[in-house]
Amino acid sequence: MEKNFYPITFEPLYKDYIWGGRNLERLGKKLPDTIVAESWEISCHQDGMSIVSNGTFKGCTLEELVLDYGEKFLGSLSVSLFENKFPLLLKLIDANQWLSVQVHPDDEYAQKHENDFGKTEMWYVLEAEPDATIIYGLTKKISKEEFKNIIDIGQISDVLKSVPVKKGDVIYIPSGTVHAAGKGVLIVEVQQNSNATYRLYDYDRKNPDGSTRPLHINKALDTIDFDKVCNTGKYDGLTYSKDGLNIRVIVADPHFCAEIIKVKESAQLISDERSFMAYTFLDGEAMLTWNNGDMKVKKGSSVLIPANLGNYSFIGNIKAIRAYIGDIDKDIIEPLLSAGHSREQISGSIGGLD
Repeated sequence: MEKNFYPITFEPLYKDYIWGGRNLERLGKKLPDTIVAESWEISCHQDGMSIVSNGTFKGCTLEELVLDYGEKFLGSLSVSLFENKFPLLLKLIDANQWLSVQVHPDDEYAQKHENDFGKTEMWYVLEAEPDATIIYGLTKKISKEEFKNIIDIGQISDVLKSVPVKKGDVIYIPSGTVHAAGKGVLIVEVQQNSNATYRLYDYDRKNPDGSTRPLHINKALDTIDFDKVCNTGKYDGLTYSKDGLNIRVIVADPHFCAEIIKVKESAQLISDERSFMAYTFLDGEAMLTWNNGDMKVKKGSSVLIPANLGNYSFIGNIKAIRAYIGDIDKDIIEPLLSAGHSREQISGSIGGLD
């Protein structure tokens, strides 16, 4: 156990994109006097760097902790895959209006063209208005050339697939997927540490200064996975119990694993030296305790557990998304098989395995 480590919280980083609103106030966020589209909860990206808000590291950036402590902070598996780079970005998103229709590149394309990671992500729908929808993929299999022609003649909306969403839905969005969050949805997003986004369509909206929001048609066409444009994005996940937790595995991707965990009364845990654990809390409240301290966690807050923290526990009733860098066989498939789930169930129920 690294004697200086403790569960770390960060100052939220607010983004005022034009499609945002004030709905993150419902999660207890103290917003600036502007619209707020996103709260970057845990970020080590040049476009928004998290600053520690608690404890002895208060005022340090997440990047400073990563560089100073390396594997002890990130974990051995994370470092073996992503070196001394924090690989994830966790956000809260207020889609008060429709987001642009967009696509994200994979690692190879993003590194070549953007000097960035690729962007695979997942959404957890925290709240949704009645009849809320998102765009996920296309209504039919299509070639790159056919899709370009449809864009050129202004008929892209004719082939975008609309998907209804409700509170609690999980949507897995691998790089190369055409998608857009719809109006009236609050989302928790777990993604690769990237800000690479290519817009295909933006409803002819203008920036506040009257300028047209740029599109990135050529890069988007290069990036779309046309073999998978009709894939389904929703995943129910599969559950098992461990350490006093009910664990629902929802994503098992080479870039990150994500689970929904529930604590009823209490749960004792120990940090895995192979990876940090990033939590965003979805409901309830609890005391998070460790060897020499405690803090209150509740819906709308996030916390980062360093890989070498040691023992910690939750006391209370709380639900959270937990994201980490995992070994898919050891951390996902083996415990689900032991819980009685078949390999067929596992491959069809969890994002990244189908």
